Amino acid sequence: MELVCSLADIGTLHVLQASGEIDLATLPYFADHLVRAVTTHSGGVVFVDLDGVTALDDTGLGMLLGAAGRARERGGDLVVVCNNERLRARFALTGLDRAVRVQHTIS
Repeated sequence: MELVCSLADIGTLHVLQASGEIDLATLPYFADHLVRAVTTHSGGVVFVDLDGVTALDDTGLGMLLGAAGRARERGGDLVVVCNNERLRARFALTGLDRAVRVQHTIS
């Protein structure tokens, strides 16, 4: 399966929406969009909507952590939006949800 990413502003919110699989094969594509979102909206909050993501490997988790760190260095933040219980359990198991805010909705 492929990965599709799109960056959009919803009102005053900056949202990177991803759907598909985030793995070693799609990581460069995901990384490009993630870095662009954090850089473009420097000092702001970037929401990463993972509701359409079916798989997320360790490299994808690392990319999210790195992007959150870059956003915070620039005075902003990164928030993961996810309703998939399997992914949310993985975030809890790996500790991602302690390092990055994870919520059910974009707001």
